Amino acid sequence: MKTALHKSAIPETKIFLVRDLQEKHFDATWHSHSEYQLFLVIEGSGTRFIGDSIKHFGPGELVFTGPHLPHLWRSEEAYFEKNSELQTRGIVIYLNEHFLGEDILAKEEFVHLKKLFTKSMRGLEFYGNKKEQVIQLMNELTQMQGIESVIHLLQILTILSSTKEYHYISPLTYQSPLKELETDRMNQVYEYIFKNYRKKVLLEDVAALLHMTPTSFSRYFSSINNKPFSRFLSEIRIKHACKMLNETEESISNICYDSGFNTLSNFNNQFKEVMSKTPMEYKKEFRNL
Repeated sequence: MKTALHKSAIPETKIFLVRDLQEKHFDATWHSHSEYQLFLVIEGSGTRFIGDSIKHFGPGELVFTGPHLPHLWRSEEAYFEKNSELQTRGIVIYLNEHFLGEDILAKEEFVHLKKLFTKSMRGLEFYGNKKEQVIQLMNELTQMQGIESVIHLLQILTILSSTKEYHYISPLTYQSPLKELETDRMNQVYEYIFKNYRKKVLLEDVAALLHMTPTSFSRYFSSINNKPFSRFLSEIRIKHACKMLNETEESISNICYDSGFNTLSNFNNQFKEVMSKTPMEYKKEFRNL
């Protein structure tokens, strides 16, 4: 079985690749690749999938992911509308651990960089003053070439390897690349869920997309995503509810039904299970910030 296609393949003439992405929406394909990836969101918002983590993303997010860690920055549905004037922008850097030579990480001077690469296998999200320094350097890097760009990249990696201002994203590491069949199947499921999560979603309908029985699909989905399908769907709905709690004055009841929940009690229970607080506590905490 073939592995997923390399969208990030670094040309043989370069030791790393930097791209200034400006599109209607971010790549809507769930995938993995063998390169390390540093991704900065400059413009755009939506839902981020990294490993088994699901989280809302917005401008200023800076994430470093290791090889084979599945990921997807899914722009909000409004970005996909035919007449939408919304735009996304991001900067992405791809590199492999041997970008300076096969044995470089074994040298004493690169011990911190080796630790950074190891930690990135779970995904790292950065914050604070160090993140702002890296953002500035990444913007500058897009305009550079040659040895100057390599020196700039090393400055970026030095800052990231020395800071403690980060959070782990996924509790798991992924050692093997996703298979092409798996990415195709999961993208069908994700596409369906994003279009329908605010309505009633039947397990039978989702399983039928992959020509599986509900039982077989449930086992397959859990093996790929490290969580049951019901939990995945609930987290998608909760992330939508969080966005509404942050950005609107809608009542808890209206947000409950708009997010795809059938009862207010179920919504409150699911919200507290995922977010470790009630919707009202979450709203008050966000407003206080």
